[in-house]
Amino acid sequence: MNIVSTFPVTLLFIALLALVQIPMTVAVGLRRLKTETHFLDGGDELLLKRMRAHGNFTETVPIVLLAMAAAEYCGAPTSLLWAGGCSLLLGRLVHYGTLVNSGFGNGRAVGMLLTLAPMLIFPGFVLWALAGVSA
Repeated sequence: MNIVSTFPVTLLFIALLALVQIPMTVAVGLRRLKTETHFLDGGDELLLKRMRAHGNFTETVPIVLLAMAAAEYCGAPTSLLWAGGCSLLLGRLVHYGTLVNSGFGNGRAVGMLLTLAPMLIFPGFVLWALAGVSA
């Protein structure tokens, strides 16, 4: 089994989201250097915002990508994979930007909704596919 031909859409989104995470990680590190804060947030509000935005990305993206891979393996339509992957990518960018720039606002909610949609849809498809197999 060739993994690239088995998971082409998921692999693309894994690569894109891994690249998106690099500047988030760097932003935390640069702020730590500037504030000389080596652990926790040191009371620096911008560092805290960057840490939480990066942390939230890290908390949500891997599980959605795993569910996406499972859905792709179970034969999810390409359009569903693309819609879910784009929703996740856009949701994470909107959420990060809103959290870092203002710390609050509708962008955070929109970003989470765009993230939660594929978090629900991909495992839902997998469970539906499994139910069809066992029936």
